[in-house]
Amino acid sequence: MSYAKELEIACLAVQRAARLTKTILASVDKGALDKQDNTPVTIADFAAQALIISAIHHVFPADQFVGEESSGALRENPQLLDRVWEVVSTTKLEDVDGEEKRIVLATPSSPDEMLDLIDLGGKGAGGSEGRIWVLDPVDGTATFIKGQQYAVCLALLEDGQQKVGVLGCPNLKLESDDLQRTRVQEDVVDSAGAGQVLYAVLGQGAYIQPLSNTTRLLEDQRQRLPTRQPTDPSDVRFVDCAYADSTDYNKHGLVAKALGAPWPATADLWSSQMRYVALAVGECNTLIKIVRQQDHRSSIWDHAGGMLIAQEVGCTITDVRGDSVSCGQGRKLAGAYGLVVAPAPVHARVLEAVKEVIQRS
Repeated sequence: MSYAKELEIACLAVQRAARLTKTILASVDKGALDKQDNTPVTIADFAAQALIISAIHHVFPADQFVGEESSGALRENPQLLDRVWEVVSTTKLEDVDGEEKRIVLATPSSPDEMLDLIDLGGKGAGGSEGRIWVLDPVDGTATFIKGQQYAVCLALLEDGQQKVGVLGCPNLKLESDDLQRTRVQEDVVDSAGAGQVLYAVLGQGAYIQPLSNTTRLLEDQRQRLPTRQPTDPSDVRFVDCAYADSTDYNKHGLVAKALGAPWPATADLWSSQMRYVALAVGECNTLIKIVRQQDHRSSIWDHAGGMLIAQEVGCTITDVRGDSVSCGQGRKLAGAYGLVVAPAPVHARVLEAVKEVIQRS
């Protein structure tokens, strides 16, 4: 199955949501509030989730959803609800003169419908059966608020396996056409353009092309992302986040030392999904996650889509025990303990170094 229709609607839905986030980013007050986990949530989170689910649900009404956000905060705060509805009801992609639309993106018809659509994702259970769309409307809200890197994320699971992955990166700036090495840093921002979108279909490679503010996908400007195949462990280049509470950054440094690889990490990014982007475009090639608490399990929306893109550029993905990682076990990566993402030729050596560091601690 080619998944051509799924990819097209996913890319357009992400493109519209990315435009929404970029518009809100330009405003002074982003309507930030705190969730229980103290992560800043913005109007962009709620509005982007509503628009993405509306577009997908209209075309594939039998499909299920898993999304990060639920509508509780909006139902309890009429003022915030009004602000989100205003953004949702007015955000549109510009039509291209003389070009017939292949897909019309649906929009919620009322605030009540918007709330129900948000909850299709927020109350979605996930699992290993059927077709499930996984989304994170704004991955990296803390850096989004600062005007740094974030991603609009969407993936399709079919019977628990990732089939389509789309990551919209509104602030990602390509400084050249050389995809062997593209910088991905928090402050290297596409302030003049609309950013980039990365996408993959299982077994069909991974691609990057500019985002647009129109109903056209800029497929004529797409580039296939090359595979990453370093063979020497000293050529490992890490992407990490020094401020992540869930991971042990010091142990990550010990792994780098064991491999003879540079440390600190080549790129330090808050957004989990942007770390996969850094792997895909060649800024880095390896991502590990040694967790501080043994019972910690990541949410699937922090990885679905990005994992698929990383696999399509030649990465092998396991947990720190060497077991496979599945997004088909609910809302969490329930069976995965930590993470090791590395190019296939060096993955075994990186995994060995991770195990050695854990055993010594």
